[in-house]
Parts: sequence; structure tokens; C-alpha cells
Amino acid sequence: MPFLWKRVYFPNRRGLRLAGLLYSGRPGLGVLLLVAHGFLGTKEGRGKALEMAESLGALGYAALLFDFAGSGESEGDFADVSLTNHVADLDGAFRFAREAGFDRVVLCGRSFGGAAALVYAAANPEVAGVCIWAAPAHPFKLFRAAAEPLRIAPDGLVPLGSRVRVRPEFFADLQRHDLLRAAGGVSPRPLLIVHGTDDRVVPFSDAEDLYGAAGEPKELKPIPGADHQFTGRHREVWEVFYAWLDRYFGLRHLST
Repeated sequence: MPFLWKRVYFPNRRGLRLAGLLYSGRPGLGVLLLVAHGFLGTKEGRGKALEMAESLGALGYAALLFDFAGSGESEGDFADVSLTNHVADLDGAFRFAREAGFDRVVLCGRSFGGAAALVYAAANPEVAGVCIWAAPAHPFKLFRAAAEPLRIAPDGLVPLGSRVRVRPEFFADLQRHDLLRAAGGVSPRPLLIVHGTDDRVVPFSDAEDLYGAAGEPKELKPIPGADHQFTGRHREVWEVFYAWLDRYFGLRHLST
């Protein structure tokens, strides 16, 4: 059965409708990659996530791309963003994938979506494996610095630079999550950490911290000279990702 795109919708725990794109053949056959976008991203990834899903399909993997609440086509207010809400949204997407017939679901999280993937996988042993790209190990430190000086605008929101506003509770929520502990909780399932050595948003040292906290099997793959967006280097990231998938989830593993 050929792989096809299908628009899908499913609820999160707050009753909001999340929008997704499922690229698959026959449900239940093979492995599904559940892709979590970054903080200001959307499921399409400016076209790159769509292209990656189709290349994964050519290798026999299904993919589910979705928008977190308040982003893209999903319901919700972006100002309500939190790591806890992202983790809950991932749970909605995971449950949708399982109900669609996919028994093996691997998380692929980008930046803040990678942080959510680690926290969710540590709490859900049914996740088959995790790959994170440019994910922060210390999100409170990262976002608190972006909000400096910390101030609450007249609308009750905290500006993060000139483009984004979040609720003050966003920072307290970040402090409730230990990403190093979450990384350690992924084992014994495989974890792949991909990070650019010239990332000026999330320093490469965060990747080293996550790797150091993680259990086996784990891999850290630096992309020399790459920035936070892996500008012009996304195919290198894909090659690393696909090789890792083949090692742990390739066709030879389907009957095990």
C-alpha cells in the first residue's frame, strides 16, 4: 500500500483539538515517527518536516507531524505554552498513533519539542525510542535569560524578546522539570542526541550534559559548525537520524 498524506485531528487533555499530518501506508506495519516541533515552529517545519516525512516513508517508516496547542492549526492560545502542556499534547499524539494501529512509536523532538519528548518518554515506557535535535538541558536558565529583564506587561504576560509573550507561570513550570533526570529515564530504550557545535541559542554543552545523564544505549552526534536551525545542514542530520533508526528499528527488527 503506497504512503499517503492524511490530515488528522485529536484532543489534548485540556479538550483542545490538535491538528496533525499523518504520512503512512497500512497502519500497524512498521514504526511511526512522532515529530515534535520547536518552540516557535509548526508541524510543517517550513517544508523541511514534510520532506523528511516523505523520505522516511521511502525507507518504510510512517510519520505523524502535529502542532502543539496554540501553534499552527491547533486550537489554543500560544501564551498558555508550558513544558507540562507540551508533554500532555505529546500524550494526545501518542495515544492517537497507538489507536491508529502503530505499536512502535519513536519520538523525534526539535529544541523545546525535544525537551518535551524527553520528559514524556521518561514517564511513558511504551515509547520505543527518542531522538532529540538541539534540545535544552536547562530550559529554565535558557528562557529566564531570554526574558531579562523580567517584567510583566499590562496584559499580564511576560515578553520573551519582541515576538513572543507567555504567562508568568511558564517559568515556574519549567522549574518543576528536571531534564537531566528525564534523559536518564529513557534507558533502556535508545536515545540519540544531535546538536550543532555552533548553536548560539542552546549551547552544545547542553547536549553534553544530557548525554552524560543518559543511560545506555545512547549516542551524541555533534554537527560541526551547525547553528540552532542546522541551516544548510539538515540533510546531515537526517543521515545521522536514519542510520540510528536502521540500527534499532530497521526492517530486520520488525519481527522481534
